[in-house]
This record gives sequence, structure tokens and C-alpha cells, in this order.
Amino acid sequence: MARTPALDAFDLRLLDLVQRDNRLTSETLGARVGLGATAVQRRLKRLRAAGVIEADIAVIAPRAVGQRVQMVVLVSLERERADIIDRFKASIRATPEVMNGYYVTGDADFMLVVSTRDMEEYEQFTRRFFYRNPDIRSFKTMVVMDRVKAGFALALDTDGAVPVGGSVASRKPA
Repeated sequence: MARTPALDAFDLRLLDLVQRDNRLTSETLGARVGLGATAVQRRLKRLRAAGVIEADIAVIAPRAVGQRVQMVVLVSLERERADIIDRFKASIRATPEVMNGYYVTGDADFMLVVSTRDMEEYEQFTRRFFYRNPDIRSFKTMVVMDRVKAGFALALDTDGAVPVGGSVASRKPA
């Protein structure tokens, strides 16, 4: 991955807009932040190449596609060794039922968000994913009763700048 660039106020305003609606045209984005469409395209390309924008996604309503049950699962590993942690991270990335996976501190080692069609499918998932893995000491499942908010939008200081690698971009656009 490329070195993360310093982010100026234009970048932050663009990021704020595209994280909420990535279907906005370059012309619309440019009008909202005070740049031309070509400048917007160049900036977005740079932000994607640097890994600041990780993905352009659609948030899908789980029930609309038959995924009626979501769970938050806390997972504790037998031992905290780098190879075990790395192996479990790889299994999370490779498993489609796991929507989100976090390596965390506290009472558990990982927190997962899992989605399945029903509880029977979740039981099969637990047998395959947890019980067959000797590195897992325990897991605790919490069934989601209602998804109150879904998204990945970060709260951004659109008037400021972000210090990156020892340098800080100007707080105001030129």
C-alpha cells in the first residue's frame, strides 16, 4: 500500500460526501466542495490508491436478501500467539457469513458480526467455524433483535486537516 497522504480540507469534504453516497458524480462533488470534476477525479483516485478509501460498497438490507438473523459473537482463543491470531484473521476474511470482524481487547479476543438465513444455518456455521477449530477456547453469541444503524461513515472534521506521517495539511483550502 502507498504512503498515506496528508489530507487537506478538500480531501476531507470529498471523503465525507462519498462515504455517505458514493454515487455522486464528479461534477456534483466538485460543485459541493469547490473543485472541478477533473480535480475531484484525481483526488479520489489518489485516495483510493493510498488506501484511504478502502472500498466503494452498497449497504444491503439483510432481510431483503433472506438474511433474517444477525449475531454479534465474542470469540476467545486458546492462546494469544501470532500464528494463531493470524490464522484466525485469515479464516474470518475467508468466511462469507462473517460480515465484520474485529481483533479487540477486553474479555474476548475477537468480535464478529455474523449473518445467516435462520438459526439452523447459524448452528451449522458454528459447527463448521468454531467447533472444528482447535484454537478457539470459547465463543458467546448475542442475537441482534433490531439493526438500529448500519454503515461505515466516519465523523470527519471537514474544516480541518489530518496529521499524517509528521506533516499536517493546511486547515483551509487555498
